[in-house]
Amino acid sequence: MRRRGLLTLGLGAAVGLALVGGGLALQQPVLVAGRLAAPARGLFVAVGRAVLAGSLPTEPAAQAQALLAWLGRLDDSIAALPPHTQAELGQLLAVLVSAPGRWTLAGLRTDWPQASVAEVQAALEAMRHSRLALRQQAYFALRDLSAAAYFAAPETWFALGYPGPMDL
Repeated sequence: MRRRGLLTLGLGAAVGLALVGGGLALQQPVLVAGRLAAPARGLFVAVGRAVLAGSLPTEPAAQAQALLAWLGRLDDSIAALPPHTQAELGQLLAVLVSAPGRWTLAGLRTDWPQASVAEVQAALEAMRHSRLALRQQAYFALRDLSAAAYFAAPETWFALGYPGPMDL
């Protein structure tokens, strides 16, 4: 395929995602006033367990508490994004919470909340190493938002080996 054909294909895919994502977001909102709605929360809990594996507490009650606190920080982070970035993220999440979008973009047949950590990790790795830039961008958005919101809390710094800010 020639360069012009690849550029046309990429542009067509981006326009298609925007149209499909925008339409799906109107049907089932994933962001409400800059906060994650229930379908997007289910997606991010699955992604969080996969991305943060090894950093989360292993005891189930402590892990649930850590994930709940993390979701609050994630909501705060998303609410602080500019409106156009929130709109793009909303389109991405709307596609990913739909069954056809989840299967096409993430390669995950099981719904996010029911998928195992291993299944979500495999889907994320496939997105990361995809030849399609759109899948890679979706991976980096999910991973970066998840990790940034988790490690923004002082109680998680120990896992990074960061002692905290120095006294001046």
